[in-house]
Amino acid sequence: MSDRTALVTGGTGGLGAPVTTHLLERGWRVVVPWLVRDELSRLPEHPNLHLVQADLDDEAQLEAAIAVATADPSAPLFGVVNLVGGFTSGQRVHEAPIAVLDSQLNLNLRTAYSVTQAALTHLIRGGGGSVICMSAAATRRPFPGAAPYIASKAAVVALVETLALEYIEDHIRVNALMPFVIDTPGNRAAMPDSDRRNWAQPSSIARVVEFLLSEDG
Repeated sequence: MSDRTALVTGGTGGLGAPVTTHLLERGWRVVVPWLVRDELSRLPEHPNLHLVQADLDDEAQLEAAIAVATADPSAPLFGVVNLVGGFTSGQRVHEAPIAVLDSQLNLNLRTAYSVTQAALTHLIRGGGGSVICMSAAATRRPFPGAAPYIASKAAVVALVETLALEYIEDHIRVNALMPFVIDTPGNRAAMPDSDRRNWAQPSSIARVVEFLLSEDG
C-alpha cells in the first residue's frame, strides 16, 4: 500500500493515533491534520507520516491539508478517514441549550462532510477510493441524556449512505463504523467505574479501518 495516501482527521487522538500508527505500519503514506501540539507525542516518527497544522473548520487550512494529501503523484490520495468528533451527555432535551446540538453537529457531521467534500474531486480523478466516517452504536440503541450526540451521529449514517449511492459509479466506497464505547484514555477518565469488557479496542478499529481502505474492503 506504499503507493497510496490516507488522510486521517483526528489522527492524533485517542483513537486516531492507533489508526495512524497501524496504517503507517501497513505501508500507507498518511497525512494527519493537527491542532493540539501535545498530542503529537502519541505518533511515531516515520518517513511516511506527514503532519499539517490545520483547523479543518477553516476552508483555506482544510485546502492546505488536502494539498499535502495530494502532493505525491506516486502515492495518490485514496483513503479519507474521518475521526474528528465529540461526545456530550447528561442533559435531557429540555435541559440542553441548542448550542450543544450545534456543537455536536459541527464536530460529528460538518467536519466529516467538509473534509469528504474537499477530497472527492481528487478521489474521482484518481479512479476511486474509500471514505470512512465514525458513527456510533447509540444511533441504533439510544440512551437518555445524549440526544444531541446521538442525533449528530445518526446524521453521519445518513450522509454515508447517501455518499455511497452518489459515488458508486466513481468506484468510491463509503462506510460508517458504529462502535460502542471506545477504550481510550479520555473515556476511561470520564467513566472510571465502568465495566470495560465490551468496550471497543482502538487496535481492533484500526484493523477494520485498514481493511475497509484495502482492496479486500
